[in-house]
Amino acid sequence: MELENVTVMTEFFLLGFSDHPELQHALFAGFLSIYSVTLMGNLGMILLITTSSRLHTPMYFFLCMLSFIDACYSSVIAPKLLVDLVSYKKTISYKGCAAQLYFFCSLVDTESFLLAAMAYDRYIAVCNPLLYTVIMSKRICCQLAVGAFLGGTMSSVIHTTNTFLLSFCSKEINHFFCDVSPLFSLSCTDTYKHDIVMVVFASLVEAVCLLTVLFSYVCIVVAILKTGSAEGRRKGFSTCASHLTVVTIYHGTLIFIYLRPSTGHSLNIDKVTSVFYTLIIPMLNPLIYSLRNKEVKNAFRKVISQTCLS
Repeated sequence: MELENVTVMTEFFLLGFSDHPELQHALFAGFLSIYSVTLMGNLGMILLITTSSRLHTPMYFFLCMLSFIDACYSSVIAPKLLVDLVSYKKTISYKGCAAQLYFFCSLVDTESFLLAAMAYDRYIAVCNPLLYTVIMSKRICCQLAVGAFLGGTMSSVIHTTNTFLLSFCSKEINHFFCDVSPLFSLSCTDTYKHDIVMVVFASLVEAVCLLTVLFSYVCIVVAILKTGSAEGRRKGFSTCASHLTVVTIYHGTLIFIYLRPSTGHSLNIDKVTSVFYTLIIPMLNPLIYSLRNKEVKNAFRKVISQTCLS
C-alpha cells in the first residue's frame, strides 16, 4: 500500500488559507503589497550598496548578500501563494513541492550561516579595528559567503531527502507552501526517526550559528564596556544594534517552528508564524538596516540628489 502511494503521488493540494474564503482577496492584496515592498527594499539595498563606493566594505558586502537571500527566499514562497489565493485549484506537482522545499531550506539555512558571518565581522570591527581591513579581506569575505551557501545547500539536501523518503497517504497539505512539518503530517508511516534527523540537523545548524553569534557579542560587549567614553560605548552598541535585532527575530521564529516534534502542535499557528518569517522578516530586514544606519541613509540621500540633479 505504501509503495502504491509513492508511485501514484504526482501532485499535492495546498490548502493554504482556504478555510477563510471571505479573506482571500484581502489576503491577496496584503501579501502582494508585502512582497512588492520586500523586492523593492532588498533589490534597492543591493543597488545602493553596489553603486555607492562608501559602502564597499565587508559589512555592506554581507548586507548585500543578506538582501539577495531575502529577495530569493521570499520569491520561492510568495508568487505561488499569490496565485493560489486567486485560483480555485491550488495544486503543486510532487517535483515542484520537493523543489520548493529544497530551495526554501537552502536559502533559510544560508541566511543563518550568513548572519553568523556578519556577527564575526562585527566582532572583528569592534575588537580589532586596526586589523579589520586586513582580517576581513575581500578573499575572506568571499570565502565566508561561499561557506554560508555551501552550508545551506548541504543542510537542505538532508532535510529534503529526509522528508521525501516518507510515504504519503494524503495529497492535502495544510499549509500555503511545502514545508517539513505539514508534509510529515501526511505520512503513512511513523515519522519518529525522520523527526530525530530533522531536529538533530536543525539543532546543529542553529547551535553553530547561535554560538558564533553569542561568542562574538560577548566579546563585543566586553570590548565596548572597556571603552572609556560614553560616546564610544554608544557608537559601539549602535554599530551592532541592527544585526542583533535581525538575529533575535529570525532565529527566535525558526526555533519556535522547527525545533519541536512534528506532532502535538497546531499547523494553523505554524501558518501564521510562517507568514512572519517568509514574508514579513524579508521585508523588515532592509528597513531595520536602513533606518538605523547613518551610512546607508547618507548614501541614499546622495543617490537621490544625484538623480534629481541629472
